[in-house]
Amino acid sequence: MIEWKEVLRLDQKMNKVSGSEKDLADAVRNAADLRFAVEFIHNEHVDPSSDSPELVREECEFAVSYLMRDEWVAGIMNLRQPTDLRHGVGMQPSMSFFIYNRNGQQAIGRPYLDGRQPTGKKGPSPAGESSMWKHEPQEAWDQDTNAPSHNFIWYFETYRCHVNDSWREVLAHDADGNVTSGSIDELADAFGRGCSVKVGINGLCSDLAEDPENAMEHEVFVHTGSNYYYTEQKIFIAGSHPVVRVRPATPLVYKTDAWDFGWLMVQTDGNVWYRRCDPYTLKSEDLHYNHGIRWFVR
Repeated sequence: MIEWKEVLRLDQKMNKVSGSEKDLADAVRNAADLRFAVEFIHNEHVDPSSDSPELVREECEFAVSYLMRDEWVAGIMNLRQPTDLRHGVGMQPSMSFFIYNRNGQQAIGRPYLDGRQPTGKKGPSPAGESSMWKHEPQEAWDQDTNAPSHNFIWYFETYRCHVNDSWREVLAHDADGNVTSGSIDELADAFGRGCSVKVGINGLCSDLAEDPENAMEHEVFVHTGSNYYYTEQKIFIAGSHPVVRVRPATPLVYKTDAWDFGWLMVQTDGNVWYRRCDPYTLKSEDLHYNHGIRWFVR
């Protein structure tokens, strides 16, 4: 049975109530799955014209997790479409790449998927004022492009971080494939018994930094969906679930040209191929990198 536990809780003002940032970082460093649970009032968060003060509880999966400087945790929703809680899906078809940081800072990047012609240019946009008093806009970018983004804080009734810390590290190697701990035999054995596989990739987003050579230290964790093992060459290859890359920072936020999304093919020799989707144009390109990777099984 998969067990989830609360490791950090913030109050309405985003002050810590219980738990610790260290426990959250320790879990994510071990590839723990991450969820954030929040509570809000319907007519404060969903529909300000409503007379319903009903409390709504929400818990969402943040399947792409970031560990910056070995201590700061952020999670990204990588599969979400816009939602209208009372009428199904909402707004223009897009991805809703929400970011939640450990301190309550939130953000969203929204690449549109319906092919409409954008009317604006990249760059800072007016953050505006919110009609909802518990919503604090901070920065807005690229408002009338195909990929607008916003950084903000929703002052939820409660903000809780849950983790499932059941992954086991079986292999780590550097960018050249040199093993630093564990073994590929252990990875292959677990894979052969039907275990799920997850990877932690060191420095995956460094090329998004203003100075890539001095990018903030970071590791990105993502599930794999298709896995292959070459039994004679002893090379393991994995295709990832969708990944959202964001310029490493604390807190993790969106800015112009500082994020993208796509799919990874990673290998135990350090090779990483990235099918990158430009959120502004939805055009794809294939990029190649070499990264140190840690491999986890469950």
